[in-house]
Amino acid sequence: MDLPPAPPQEVPEDEAAVAIDEVPVDPGFVASPTEPTTMSVAIVASRLATGPTPTQEDTAPDGVVPLPGHDAYAQSRRDRLRGEHSPQPEPAAMLTADRLLEVNRKTRPGPEGPWQRFVYNTTFRMVNLGDSAKVRARKELDHRIQKQFEGGTRFVPVLTRKGGVGKTTVTTLLGMALADAREDRIIAVDANPDRGTLSERVPKQTRATVRDVVHKAASIGGFTDFSALVSRDETRLDILASDTDPMLSEAFDENDYNVVADLAARFYSIVLTDCGTGIVHSVMRATLQRADEIVIVSGGSVDEARLASETLTWLEANGYTDLVRNAVVALNTATHATNLVKLEEIESHFRSRVREIVRIPYDPQLAAGSVVNWKDLKPLTKLSARALAALVVEGLPAERA
Repeated sequence: MDLPPAPPQEVPEDEAAVAIDEVPVDPGFVASPTEPTTMSVAIVASRLATGPTPTQEDTAPDGVVPLPGHDAYAQSRRDRLRGEHSPQPEPAAMLTADRLLEVNRKTRPGPEGPWQRFVYNTTFRMVNLGDSAKVRARKELDHRIQKQFEGGTRFVPVLTRKGGVGKTTVTTLLGMALADAREDRIIAVDANPDRGTLSERVPKQTRATVRDVVHKAASIGGFTDFSALVSRDETRLDILASDTDPMLSEAFDENDYNVVADLAARFYSIVLTDCGTGIVHSVMRATLQRADEIVIVSGGSVDEARLASETLTWLEANGYTDLVRNAVVALNTATHATNLVKLEEIESHFRSRVREIVRIPYDPQLAAGSVVNWKDLKPLTKLSARALAALVVEGLPAERA
């Protein structure tokens, strides 16, 4: 590197004469008084202060200490593809398909889309135009939903202060969209102390409820024992029903929910909780203490939107401001009198308070209030549910200590 010229040193006249006599002068060199002189220095990488003193073997012939080795995973992607191994053991996540598979005409997947597929087949798989724009958008949405988590289960309560706005419907759609796109386990727990109906949205495979889970908690040793107490639909979403006996509904309290949540955390990656309307109930307190993110459900009428907003106000007043800012509002447009309300104004209001808003359109299958078949839903309904799932996943922490 070029450094500024060193300041001239004052040398006594008698010593200067001796120095001039001792230094050989090149007759072909002519110094220019107008050009600044430069000095070249070598940058030597020293070891850390706490490291060992470099030995003769560690030192290069020119006296420069070599730099220490790379970190455990500092190898480039190209080096790994060439077969060079890491100095430390690699995690299993490093064995990706794009690293192990050779990409050629035989292994490259065929395109999706009518025209793209036609060209691909008629050219004997020689011309691959790639997926259509619609397919690329679908795969991008899948990629967002399939975000991986480390460090435990994520809890997502679905709540609002008003009943009849489609909270159970939104929980069902969200759970199905997550279970359909992800490979891990998803469960929706009906924590409504007033006889919830979440279990009626999937084909019932058991009569067990949250009460049975609490009673059998000590004997549940593995996922097989727990799976016998839940119902599973075609998307692999598991549903844990609430108490069906109205005389016992109030018996499901904070302690019972914690027992169910602890067991679910052993076997599932994401736990959705269909909450009741009693926001001051003890179950709600336990639910919010575990929540990583919340979904607020609002209807399309004036009072439904106002009560949903008041739910956010109550959460802020009770120390859950961070959950409110990271919340997602599901605006159910299938409720009564939605066509008379300016939905854009409702969305504008919630956009000033929460992170995202998603509209859930009207669907005859959802309006029937019975079993929901994911494959029979309208394309727009499934797209809205998948968009909601992607936003929820993006708001969940990827890692947790």
